[in-house]
Amino acid sequence: MNTLPFMPFRPRNASARLAVTALLGALAAPLAAQAATPLAPLLQADGTLSPAWRFVGFPKKHADLPPTRFEPGAVDGQRAVRVGTVASYGTLVHDAQGPAPGRLQWRWRLDAPLAGGTAAPDILTKAGDDAALKVCVMFDHALDRVPFVERTVLRLARGVSGEPLPAATLCYVWDSTHPAGTQGANPYTRRVRFISLQGRGAPVQRWVNELRDPAQDFIELFADELPQGRQTPREAAPAITRVLLGADSDNTASTSTGWVADLRWSVGNATP
Repeated sequence: MNTLPFMPFRPRNASARLAVTALLGALAAPLAAQAATPLAPLLQADGTLSPAWRFVGFPKKHADLPPTRFEPGAVDGQRAVRVGTVASYGTLVHDAQGPAPGRLQWRWRLDAPLAGGTAAPDILTKAGDDAALKVCVMFDHALDRVPFVERTVLRLARGVSGEPLPAATLCYVWDSTHPAGTQGANPYTRRVRFISLQGRGAPVQRWVNELRDPAQDFIELFADELPQGRQTPREAAPAITRVLLGADSDNTASTSTGWVADLRWSVGNATP
């Protein structure tokens, strides 16, 4: 198994970026039990990035790996966060522990897909496991639902890191290689599973609205780790611990540019 989050990584050909996001990088401090936390706007009233969204990159021993750039800006009259990669990795993380208060909505656009690298992007393979845009949700999944080997690895990782590493992370990705709707597990760790919301042929340089139910998507993507023989209601999904926005291009050494805006919980029946 090549997914130990505490093993040394080679940034461009053996680093599990989504896995590290889910298992190490986004965990700067343990979370105390609390009520569901609203998501702060990505941008403050003055147009700067909100301090509620903290940047998390690779562990310090990979200081030579360039960070993904998250910069406030505007495109087509829309204030947003510009997300740019150059053989880089990085996330913006918001602590948000508690039951999912509703559906998650946001707007995003991809201006320049992953290109110009040393390998072709392919989210289903280790060599190509990069994402120009992703929005992820971490869950406080019960350890006794995790397969024995993965559970053992996770416990070891928690002991080494001293952090409450999540047992389940769901990522929504913009992928230009596979068709929209592609689902799967991260090639480095099944603790991270994904849905490609925008896929091959999706229009670039155009805003796209997204509205997802993370609780229901968790139940579908992690169905193999839930009680069998009966339908699981969305209310049975575990609590959320963090929401993050990210992009990476370090495996393929490529570049990309995108934008994200209006990332928030929608607790009613409104559409984005």
